[in-house]
Amino acid sequence: MVDQTVPGTRLPAEPSQRIDARALKAWRMQGLLQSAVIVLFAAATGLGLWQLGIVWWIAAIAPVLAVIVSIALIWIVPAVRWRHWRYEVSEQQLDLQRGIIILTRTLVPMVRVQHVDTRQGPILRRYGLASVEISTAAGTQEIPALALDVADDLRNRISLLAGVAEDV
Repeated sequence: MVDQTVPGTRLPAEPSQRIDARALKAWRMQGLLQSAVIVLFAAATGLGLWQLGIVWWIAAIAPVLAVIVSIALIWIVPAVRWRHWRYEVSEQQLDLQRGIIILTRTLVPMVRVQHVDTRQGPILRRYGLASVEISTAAGTQEIPALALDVADDLRNRISLLAGVAEDV
């Protein structure tokens, strides 16, 4: 049997809950919108350089780099981000894991939770998703792109657990 905990702690090796798979579509849509702005700016820059008499291949560098960045924003970043995003809620704490290159693990004690919100912008709404925002005195943590009913249930559960912890 493989030990599924972090050595020296009682923490699981990684949180067990994943965010909704539709997050990939939502994040790709965000990447597409960001890429459109980047490509337009790069094309205008390349055209401006070419109009100034700069050698054509130097003027072409900006649009080519923009296309490479766009491919990353639309296809690579959302896939890696989704693969690494995990969360888990227990009676004592909220365990979050996220990252693309550097994985970050955050533990939020329930006794520190001040309030919990759900948030849904136009892109998340299109895919039936919402984010849960957990506020503490130290800042705000977010669990992005959960199914709307899961986000509502999670918000209510965290609120209940934090409320019980505050009464003790």
